[in-house]
Formats: sequence, structure tokens, C-alpha cells
Amino acid sequence: MPRLDNSLPLALDGYAWLPERRRRAGGPFATRLAGLPATGIAGPDAVRFFYDEEHVLRHGAIPEPVQGTLFGHGAVHTLDGDAHRHRKAMFLSLLGPDGVAALAEETAAAWDRAAAGWARREIVLFDEASRVLAEAVCRWAGVDGTLPAADLVALVDGFATLGPRHWRARRARGRLERRLAGLIGEVRDGTAVAPAGSAVAVIAAHRDLNGAPLPPRTAAVEVLNVIRPTVAVCWFVAYTAHAMHLWPHTRRRLRAGDPAYVEAFVHETRRFYPFAPFVGGRAARDLTWRGTRIPAGSMVLLDLYGQNHDRMLWEEPYQFRPERFLTLPPGRDDLVPQGGGNPATGHRCPGEGVTVGLLGTLAPRLAALDWTLPPQDLTISLRRIPARPRSGVVLAVPAVDRAMVG
Repeated sequence: MPRLDNSLPLALDGYAWLPERRRRAGGPFATRLAGLPATGIAGPDAVRFFYDEEHVLRHGAIPEPVQGTLFGHGAVHTLDGDAHRHRKAMFLSLLGPDGVAALAEETAAAWDRAAAGWARREIVLFDEASRVLAEAVCRWAGVDGTLPAADLVALVDGFATLGPRHWRARRARGRLERRLAGLIGEVRDGTAVAPAGSAVAVIAAHRDLNGAPLPPRTAAVEVLNVIRPTVAVCWFVAYTAHAMHLWPHTRRRLRAGDPAYVEAFVHETRRFYPFAPFVGGRAARDLTWRGTRIPAGSMVLLDLYGQNHDRMLWEEPYQFRPERFLTLPPGRDDLVPQGGGNPATGHRCPGEGVTVGLLGTLAPRLAALDWTLPPQDLTISLRRIPARPRSGVVLAVPAVDRAMVG
């Protein structure tokens, strides 16, 4: 009997869809999704299986609605093999330790400028953080002026729905790509100058394996694939305040400034709170995973949210406990909020280090500010992808501690 398509249950259940069905199946979960056979897997071994290109490919696996909003057509995420590694190396050159440190410095300065104006106001942290991050990353990336934070947020907020959020994301992508494609053209013909080593300069000069420059629109897509995930850190900034509110001792410890605790808090925030539900690819050939047959060309779904809350990996996974990372750093293929595998050779997000670095910069600053939470709806619906606190986390800021913002 053919399996029923699970597209509607996914839309209804959100983050719980894949973990719950894997639990019921007692292991890998075979279904159909968007008309295609699909198999859901999870665990460190599954991560290594998924990111082995002899098993799973990304080319042709990303649905057009996701390309048209989140990643962009022709993005590095859609490539495999040598073409993927060649272009991925460009991103890794930008997002190495020095690049992340410089971006964190820009972000700290942008945060301090913004925080100086929050005194005696109520702010929506999600929105303010998105503007801070947009300002910082555009300056760091060599973009002339700041791209609209609302458009950059829309790219992330609309990829997993076919409703108004999705169409808002498509319109935003069109505006952003046109602007950045124009900038790439101006940099190439010398009418605009991008700082040496900046994302705009590096991507404008990049050549593919055949020695050809990226088409301007593709180059714009890749500039956005540096900027967009940086601005998406605003999700985690909102979650950071949410965690400090629910577990006040974390705020006190962050204020103390212990770097080890700050890093542990960042990892626990990324593990505990929902971000990407799963990632998908196509089976490169007929495969078998733990007794489940995976036909060539079918979808393979790696359950990120379920793995980050797996009792076999994490003691009391639904408890927020940064201390778990003080004694043991996260294994590469254990903690997978933004995917897994080797970032140099596979599809693991090269911006993961940016997320860790920026949260490590902003969490202590947020903890140091004098704020309270007025009455609001802090619900985080796991049916909404991507999830976020319903209120955006409204902070009442009676004053700003100048010693901590300057």
C-alpha cells in the first residue's frame, strides 16, 4: 500500500513532525513528502551518513520555494562535488577566525550605538537585534549602505510556508538581489570600490572551476548568503533574553563574564531553542540505513531538532542547562542546530562560527543591560517554522549602563 504524503502533517506539526514519527517507528521513518519518497534519520552516525556525498547529494534536493526565499537560485547550497568545495572555500576564506572576530567587533560597536538610545523605552529585541546585525554585517561585508533588516529577516521567516510570509520573502529577495547585483557590476567595472578582503570584493572577484566569474545575480545570491544568516542571529538573541528571563541565574553568570560559561550558554541556546527543523538531500544511489531501504533519488531528511533533544545524546534534553557544556564541548556531529558534517568539505553551514561568535559577543552585553520584561506573550509555537517568541521579546529599558555600552 503506498504511503500517504506527509506534507500537510508537517505543516500542522512543525518541529515535532519528524521526531514524533521517528519515535513511533522506533528508528528511521519512511514516508512521502512533496510527492517524493523520503526517509527521516537522526544521530551522529546519521549525520556522517548524510554528509557523505557517496550517499546523499544536495543538487536537486532543495525545493524551489526554499531556493526562491532562503538560499537563492544558484547558491552554494545547491552544488555538489568539486564545484561545491571550490565555492565553499570562498566562504571559508571570509568566515575564518579573523573574519568572525572582525564581524564581532563591528557588531559590538553597532549594538553599543543602538543600546545608547534604548534608555527609558520599551523595545522589541528581535527587531532591534536584526537592525544591529544588518548594520554591522553590511559594513563588514563592504555593502554601500545598510540593507533593510526587515527584508533580510523576511528571507528566513518565509521559507517554510506558502502563505503571506512566503510571498513577502520572495519580494524581499528580488529587491535585495537587484541591489547587490548592481553593486557587483559597479565593483567589477570600477565605478564602485569594495574594501579589499570584504565579502563583496571577494565574491565579485571569484572565478568558478572554469575560470569564469559568477553571473552578477549569482554573486548577489552569495553575498546574501553571508549577510542573511548573520542577520538571522537575531532569532538567537531573542532566545537569549527568553532564557535569561526563565532562568535568571544564567543572566547573573553571564554578567560575571566567564568566557567558558558564555560559550557554554551559547551552545545550550543553540541546542535547546528551535531553529532549523531538518535538512534534506537526495539519495545518490540505492542505499540502506539501519535496515531501511532508501531508493536512489528519494529524499533523505536529517532530523536536526529531534537530534538536539535526543535523550540518548543529552541528559534531560528539555532542561536548559548551559553547565552541560562546561565539562564537555559539543561533538561535531552531536550538536547540529545548523546542520552537521565537516564545514570545509561538506554542507555544514560556514556561518555557524559567526553565530557562536556573535552570540558570545552579544549575550554578555544583553545580560549587562538594565531591563525588565513587561507583560507579553512569550509563547514559542513549535508549529511555526521558523519558531520565534510571539512578542519578539519586549524589553523595558529604564536606563543604560554607560560602562557596558561604550
